[in-house]
Amino acid sequence: MRIVFACMTCFCFASLSYAQCGGNFSNFVEGLKTEASDFGYRKQDIQAFFGNVTQDQKVLKADRNQGVFQKDFIAFSSMLISEYRMVQGRKNAVKHSDIFQEIEWAYGIPAGVLLAFWAFETDFGANQGGFNTLNALATLAHDCRRPGLFRPQVFAALELSRRGGFNAVETKGAWAGEIGMIQMLPQDILENGFDGDADGKVDLQNSVADALFTGARMLNRMGWEPGGPWLQEITVPYNLDWSSTGVGKPKSIAEWKSQGVRGRNESLSSNQTKVSVVLPVGHKGPAFLTYPNFDVYFEWNQSLVYVTTAAYFANLLMGAPPYDAGIPEPGLKSAEMKTLQKKLQLRGHDVGDVDGILGAKTRAAVQFEQQRLGLPADAWPTVTLLNRL
Repeated sequence: MRIVFACMTCFCFASLSYAQCGGNFSNFVEGLKTEASDFGYRKQDIQAFFGNVTQDQKVLKADRNQGVFQKDFIAFSSMLISEYRMVQGRKNAVKHSDIFQEIEWAYGIPAGVLLAFWAFETDFGANQGGFNTLNALATLAHDCRRPGLFRPQVFAALELSRRGGFNAVETKGAWAGEIGMIQMLPQDILENGFDGDADGKVDLQNSVADALFTGARMLNRMGWEPGGPWLQEITVPYNLDWSSTGVGKPKSIAEWKSQGVRGRNESLSSNQTKVSVVLPVGHKGPAFLTYPNFDVYFEWNQSLVYVTTAAYFANLLMGAPPYDAGIPEPGLKSAEMKTLQKKLQLRGHDVGDVDGILGAKTRAAVQFEQQRLGLPADAWPTVTLLNRL
C-alpha cells in the first residue's frame, strides 16, 4: 500500500473535502459528484462513472482483517516465498529477460526486485483480485479510517476513465483498490504508467512489459539508486550495542565493521554509504545490513516484515543463499502482543492501535523499555519483557 497525495501532472485532486467521510453512502457519493464537477469534469462523464457505485462490506472486512502482518519475519517469509514462486520467478526472469535488461539499462533496477513484487502481489499476474475497483475505493474513502488516502484515488480513477484506461463497471483488482500485475493505485498509474510494449496504451492487467516498466518507473521516482544494493545478510557479534540497531539508525560501513559486523556470504563494501543493522526477530535470529534502496521499499509497503521479505526474496532470485535463521527467542502470540501494547501505552508510549502487530511504533517502545530494564535492546518483544513490565 502506497500512502500518497493525489497530484498528477496537469491534474491536482488535493481537496480539503477528503475529511468528509461517514454518514449516508448515497449522500457521500453525491458529494463526490459535486467535487468532480468542481474539478471540471463533464456532467455526463460524472454520471457514467458514478452511476453504479455501491458500498462493499467485503472491502471493509478485508481492511479490518489483516492478521497476516501479525506473523514474524521467519513465519511470514516462509509463507510468502514458496517453491512455486521461486521456480516461476526464475522462469519469468528468463522468459522476459529482454524486458528486464531494458529496465535495468533505463532505471538501474535489477530483475529480482521487480520479480519479488510481481510474485507477492499477484503470483506473476495470475491472481489480480476480484473486487470492483471503484466500489473498493469509494467504500474506503467513505470509511473514516483512511479517507485522506482513498478519496483522492477515486478522482484519479475518474481521470483514468476519462482517458480510456479505466472502466467503472468492469475494472477489478485488490480489495484496497490496486490494479494490475503488480497492484498499483490509480494515482500511481497516472503518474508512472508506461507503455512498455509500445502498443499505444498502458495496460497493467494484461501486458507484462507495461506492468514491469511502470513498476520500475515508480521505484525510480521514489528514489531508487540505480545499481545500488538494498539488503545484505550479515553476522553480528554477541556484544554488539543492540540499541544502535534498527531502521533509521544508520552508520558508516566502517563503523559497523569496527564493531565486529561481517558479511555472511560476501564481504562488506568499503564505500562510505550509511547503512543500518536490522534484526527482524531479535539478536538471536537472522541479521541484515540495509542500504538506502531498502528505504524505498517502505514507499511501497510500510510493514517491516513485508519489506524485509520482499528485499530478501529479491536477493534469492538474484542467486543469494537462504538466510541463517539462527535460534531466536520465541515471540509473543497475538493476545500477548496486545497486552504488551497496552502496558507500553500505560508507560506513555505511542504504539498506535492495539492490534497485535509489531509495527514501527511498538518496536521503538519495546527497544526503549528493553534498554531501561537492562535487557538486550533489539526491539524484539519476548515473554521476559512482558513479565518485566
